[in-house]
Order: sequence, then structure tokens, then C-alpha cells
Amino acid sequence: MNVPSGSGELGAFLKACRARLTPHDVGLPETGGHRKVAGLRREEVARLAAISVDYYTRLEQGRVQASASVLTTLARALRLDDDQQVYLFDIAGRTGSGPRRRRAAQRVRPAVRRLLEQLTEAPCLVLGKRMDILAWNRAATALYTDFARVPAARRNYVSLMFTDPAFRALHLEWEHDARDVVAALRMEAAADPDDPGLTQLVGALSVQDADFRTWWAEHHVNSAGYGTKHYRHPAVGELTLDCDTWDSPDDSGQRLMVLTADPGSPSHDALRILISWASDAPRGSGSAASSGEAGRRSAEA
Repeated sequence: MNVPSGSGELGAFLKACRARLTPHDVGLPETGGHRKVAGLRREEVARLAAISVDYYTRLEQGRVQASASVLTTLARALRLDDDQQVYLFDIAGRTGSGPRRRRAAQRVRPAVRRLLEQLTEAPCLVLGKRMDILAWNRAATALYTDFARVPAARRNYVSLMFTDPAFRALHLEWEHDARDVVAALRMEAAADPDDPGLTQLVGALSVQDADFRTWWAEHHVNSAGYGTKHYRHPAVGELTLDCDTWDSPDDSGQRLMVLTADPGSPSHDALRILISWASDAPRGSGSAASSGEAGRRSAEA
């Protein structure tokens, strides 16, 4: 029987999921005594999923390919949420039939660039695969940094979160936000596990940052498209902004990230001040127009 190339990842994910649960969490009796493993034992997961211990062990070891029905029962047994279930089926090779479609090149459509220019009061980013930053507007430059001055190889949201001190300090709840981007990157990894750029990114960050290495190994996944972010900007102080992300309707896998503040709030006033300062500056590399050329140069990466 053919075993999917992601079987090693499947086993690691299953182990991580059962390690996060206790018998009490899933309605099993506590057996007492010292438990050699954190969380559920293999035999407990097998019991919950109504499969043999031998079959489940071979599944974790990558020696058998699970059917869709088995994955469904395992998802229920391990109390997986919607994102985790999607991820489980992806890495098990059960999403659709035939080979995976490769994503299109990371070119931002002209209509999206126009939208960035016209959204003058909200910081906006276009995120591509691996969460590469492909385009931005002037408001995003005012809030974050002049992305055009960031080398194309480092113009990646996850990389900046872990390796750029100023970008990191901007996030008032850095650990929460950093964990979220790691979970989002893990979710994306299931969609294109053979992407060499992703492998390079994860490898580099795992070497450079112990937190990234630890959180990546925890196999948390998240595709949340909205939330609240808290910033501490060196020029205007604290800002609380709503963050909404929309998927592109084409097959590019790109997402538009937009940050807004509640009208009349201190954060709204502070954001307007930041944007006004950026608008008064000479029009240059931080604008959406010039970010287009920077995005095109990085799109072939």
C-alpha cells in the first residue's frame, strides 16, 4: 500500500494532539500510577477511535495510509477543531483526488494594488505563500516599517516577527501574536509541504529562535481570518486595531490583511496621526505604487 509522503508529519501531528489531552478530557477513567507519556496513550486513542492498537501504532509510524473514515473518527477522538481537521486531512493526502495543484506565481493583481492605494486610512498588506509580504500601502509603512527597505529575502511576516527587534517590539502581545503566525504557517505547510522556500524558512527560524523551534514542534494550527492586535508604536504609543484577512478569489493563495480602529477611539486618532505624517513625507518607496515593483521582484522567489 502506498503511504503518503507526509506520513512522518502525520505521525508527529497525531502524537502532538494526543499529548495535549488527558483521560479526563475525553471521558476515560484515570488508571492511577505514573504515566510514562504526556497525554493520552496510543491504546487510549485507538479505543476512542474504535480501531486496533496495532493499526494506530502503524499509522503513527507512517507504515499505513488512513482512510477518510478513520481520519474522521480520529479527529473526533482527539477533539480536533475545524482547522486541525483540515490540516489532518491535508497531511494525510486525503484532500481531493489526484496530485495537489501548485499555487500560481506570487504576482499581485493590478486591481488589488489599486485597492491598496485607495484604502488610505487603514494599514494593508498582501500576504503570499509562506506569509511573504508582497505589497503594502503607505498606512502600513507608517505603522510597521518601510518594507521597500527590507531585503526581499527577509520580507516575510513570520521572519520579521522573530528576527527584527523593532517589528517584534511593536507587538504589545508579541508571544500571542507570534504563536498565531507560527500556527498559520503550520496550516499553510499542509497545503504545499514540498515547497523548498517553506523548508528553508522553517529551518532558518528554527536555528535562529528557540521559541519558534518550540512552537513549531507543538503542531498548533490556525486559519483565523480576524482578531484584535495590540501595538506599542514608538511615535504615538499604544494602539488597539481590528485585524481582518480575506482570501484572494483566484488560486494564488494570497490574502489581504487590513487593520482598522474604532472611529473616535484613541487608537483611531493615533492611527490618523501616523498616516498623516506618512502622507506629508515625500512620495517614495513606502507607497503602494512603488511597493508594486518591489513585490514583482520578490514574486519570483
